[in-house]
Amino acid sequence: MNVPYLDLKSQYAAIKDEIHTAIGEVMEKTAFAGGPFVAGFEQDFSKFCDCKHALGVGNGTDALWLSLLALGIGPGDEVITVPNTFIATAAAVTYCGARPVFVDVEEKSYNMNPALLHAAITPRTKAIIPVHLFGQTADMDPILDIAGKHSLPVVEDACQAHGAEYKGRKAGSIGVTGCFSFYPGKNLGAYGEGGAVVTNDDAIAEKIRMYRDQGQSKKYYHSVIGWNARLDGIQGAVLRVKLKYLPGWNESRRKHAREYTRLLSPVDGVIEPCEADYAKHVYHIYALRVKQRDRLMNALAAKGISCGIHYPVPIHLQEAYRFLGLTRGSFPVAERCAEEFLSLPMFPELTSEQIAYVVDTLKVNIET
Repeated sequence: MNVPYLDLKSQYAAIKDEIHTAIGEVMEKTAFAGGPFVAGFEQDFSKFCDCKHALGVGNGTDALWLSLLALGIGPGDEVITVPNTFIATAAAVTYCGARPVFVDVEEKSYNMNPALLHAAITPRTKAIIPVHLFGQTADMDPILDIAGKHSLPVVEDACQAHGAEYKGRKAGSIGVTGCFSFYPGKNLGAYGEGGAVVTNDDAIAEKIRMYRDQGQSKKYYHSVIGWNARLDGIQGAVLRVKLKYLPGWNESRRKHAREYTRLLSPVDGVIEPCEADYAKHVYHIYALRVKQRDRLMNALAAKGISCGIHYPVPIHLQEAYRFLGLTRGSFPVAERCAEEFLSLPMFPELTSEQIAYVVDTLKVNIET
């Protein structure tokens, strides 16, 4: 049996007719850059996230970067985030001329450890970016409490958390902005690049509208120096179709995660992901922690099972961020996770037979 890590073709086949109709409408109206199809998706996505505004942008990196620009983050400032995330989280800070400052993560949720946050705040700190890693929100109440005491805005990196919840509140609706990626493999994925910012702040929404469109307040009138970060019309149309299915797809992911966990819980040497009592996890990624991860990954590949690693090198140990002067041992939990994470196949169309095959193969190889 072959089990892919991700199966976008099966999802496409199930909604093919609707997708082709939606793309055909974009072609007929030739509304390719921004326009009514993006506006329609923005309206739907803002409702989905329980936010007043949703602003389509080019990708998740743009969403983070433009959020920080809208907050006035610039040279000399510091923004606190975590080291065990995709590099775009830190890069968005760097693009502003600011400096990323990291705090370690919790041992179970793999999200920002609020107990370490206060010590990282300096007079130069201007924002905090908790990352909702793998589809589970960070523990937002203590983060917001600390941020509030220091008058710091909180920007949610929800790029892996479409539809996740924190105490009944949608990911992205809790901070001053929520940032999403629609990279094709995400729970809500475009057929190309895409992203969005959601917010309830009218002023920030207006700034991001300008920044994403070359700084224009109206055509050819540029109030700020902006960027070309518009969402394409075709992607807006595709995402609007797929958004209708997202709740069901997320529930399928949750069902698969429960099955994985049930089958893996008796297995020694495996730490399964856990759902925090405050969270509704949407399992963008189902990441185990195991010793000898690379050997196990190769053994699974030999049996036709594709896995992933998220992420093998924490940001503070990346060559690109050597200038921060951080070394191994700076963030021990994040570093252990980087050595032990193994992401199993996870997508809505995964079957029970595939899950059983993955677990059976893993058990044989972890016990040898």
